[in-house]
Amino acid sequence: MKIKLRALAAGLLATMVLAASAVAATWDMPTPYGDNNFHTLNIKAFADDVKQRSNGDLIIKVHPGGSLFKHPEIKNAVRSGQVPIGEFLLSRLSNEDAVYEVDSVPFLATSYEQARKLWDASRGPISQLLDKQGLVLLFAVPWPPQGLYANKPIEKVADLTGLKFRAYNPATERLAQLAGAVPTQVEVADLAQAFATGRVESMMTSPSTGANNKAWDYVSHFYNTQAWLPKNAVVVNKKVFEALPQTAQTAILNAAAAAEAKGWESSQAETKAKMAILKEGGMVVSDPSPELAEGLKKIGDTMTKEWAEKAGEMGGEILLDYKK
Repeated sequence: MKIKLRALAAGLLATMVLAASAVAATWDMPTPYGDNNFHTLNIKAFADDVKQRSNGDLIIKVHPGGSLFKHPEIKNAVRSGQVPIGEFLLSRLSNEDAVYEVDSVPFLATSYEQARKLWDASRGPISQLLDKQGLVLLFAVPWPPQGLYANKPIEKVADLTGLKFRAYNPATERLAQLAGAVPTQVEVADLAQAFATGRVESMMTSPSTGANNKAWDYVSHFYNTQAWLPKNAVVVNKKVFEALPQTAQTAILNAAAAAEAKGWESSQAETKAKMAILKEGGMVVSDPSPELAEGLKKIGDTMTKEWAEKAGEMGGEILLDYKK
């Protein structure tokens, strides 16, 4: 509680001081991931850029690894003004509105090019939803695309039948069900033991997660299915932002545009680097067979339809725009 009160006081003070253009203001920025995560590195570069573009009038102090607020708390911390700015995974807000999870609908967008097009179609609607909560969307950066890991060759969807499939949210549980697999709840920290004991035999996650957790120690095959590319978003409290001088607002927006472009490039570089590490570890790394790709696409079509029903009119408009 003391930390949150201090953060609130700091955020309000920063707003008043910067609005008066008297001295440099410092904004505390919570992020969920560690110092060396490519998202965190990109945000630190964004903070440096804001400082430079604002001529030192605004300094953003990044607090990585959930050290100031835990991941589930960050969005509401920014909304309530406890901190002026923060980062979180967009799809975490799916319980508020299904539109937020459009980037996590399996096999809707299966490449960086398609993910970019989907973001172009969904950015406006998502910005509107955030605006209603008093938040300004600054930029969003995707994680590496999700791939299929298994402890045996998977040539078609039927090969997943009966396999224990790691599920960590409703979407992955539904994916497992449609594939004929058995959804099993397992956290990242427990993956090695779960595979070693046979509790799980397959999963869908990024090359980053696999490389960072030395997946080759417990699983043999990785298929670059690019099932979905979930994004992290950076938002700022609307009242705080609008209280800034126009020069500072412009500095933040220009730095945000640069950070988004750089972040997408970094994500692609991360994907290539971590897939290379999987190979070096001894895993069989390959693209899915045409039969597997087609089977997964059918699952994706079903889940896209189900998502559209939940997302309503706004979701339908996003899909129409995306498929133009």
